[in-house]
Amino acid sequence: MNTLKKEMEDYRILLRSVPSMVISVFILSVVCMNLMASRELYRSDYFCINSGLALSWISFLCMDCICKRFGAKASVKISLVAIIVNVISVIIFKLLVMTPGHWAAYYSAQDPSVGEYINAGIDATFGSAWYVVMGSAIAMLLSSIVNSTLNQLIGKLADHGGYKGFASRSLVSTCVAQWVDNFVFSAMVSHVFFGWNWTQVIICSTTSMIIELVLEAVFSPVGYRVSDSWTRNSVGQMYLEHINANA
Repeated sequence: MNTLKKEMEDYRILLRSVPSMVISVFILSVVCMNLMASRELYRSDYFCINSGLALSWISFLCMDCICKRFGAKASVKISLVAIIVNVISVIIFKLLVMTPGHWAAYYSAQDPSVGEYINAGIDATFGSAWYVVMGSAIAMLLSSIVNSTLNQLIGKLADHGGYKGFASRSLVSTCVAQWVDNFVFSAMVSHVFFGWNWTQVIICSTTSMIIELVLEAVFSPVGYRVSDSWTRNSVGQMYLEHINANA
């Protein structure tokens, strides 16, 4: 009970310390990337790109900003909040699509039977299968632990306060963690339920990681400026004092 109370107090202070806009963007990116992951941009025998890749880098950049200022433990905890909110959102979506009714796209179809197919397709998108939600949650949890731990470790070795230090810890940790995220999800969901072979799993995990890494590299200067402004303006000082007092 004492440990639970301590963790809850830690969470309370952390959520008050990390800027709400970053937490909101983090959570929104997780919810949206899981929705958009069901839409393919390109597919071949060994290569697959989904629309979720255009958003997944955002959550990792948020993790990197949080990790630099508040530490790896704080980054993982915020990631867990995002995962829980995403699961709750999926449950709400599932319950809503089980109710009678039609999407607006249904009325744009000239044939009612076509409208029913459209309606069913949108329902299936928002009412994600349990194994997709579970695979996504486990993959993100493991990748957030890898990302935050590696980010902090590299930061101690190579980050001396400038952009190069932030880029080094951010890009290397994201490279490894994104691959872990893609591999775990592909192995748990695509391999087991969609019939992917291991070659497809490995190649798709790697190519997706490269795309996500390039996007994060493009926007990493924004992440650096955000985290640097937190340091200069003593944002979250209460949480840092709290963890130092309990170290």
